[in-house]
Amino acid sequence: MEIFSNKPLWAAIIAWLIAQGIKNILEFIKFKKVRLNRLTGSGGMPSSHAATVMALTFSVGTRIGYGSPVFAVCAVLSFIVMYDATGVRRSAGNQAVAINLIFDIIEEQGVVIDKKLKEILGHSPIEVFAGAILGMLIGLLY
Repeated sequence: MEIFSNKPLWAAIIAWLIAQGIKNILEFIKFKKVRLNRLTGSGGMPSSHAATVMALTFSVGTRIGYGSPVFAVCAVLSFIVMYDATGVRRSAGNQAVAINLIFDIIEEQGVVIDKKLKEILGHSPIEVFAGAILGMLIGLLY
């Protein structure tokens, strides 16, 4: 039952839920339709990955101290996650766009490609920054 009173864990979960909710509202405004695949999908504004790890990090910091080794571990892992979101995963998404364009050309020649690559994988720096700010606020307030 201790898991239900683990504030850092719940701060992270709440941050993820709020970020995904905001992401879906913005998607609805942009596309004028509900896109259910965005409920759990990666990419988009704000970064739910950044919100989640930063909420965890700042919740740990407020509970056990910003000088603690646990806070240091959370902070380092947060920076790795956010760096990955804007670097490796974003590049992979850009590559998927290019490969899918090649698939389209190949399909025009009569070759059937059964599955396209997922293109929305990473985040722009502003999406990560927005997610990080959201997560920090939730981690500090929850």
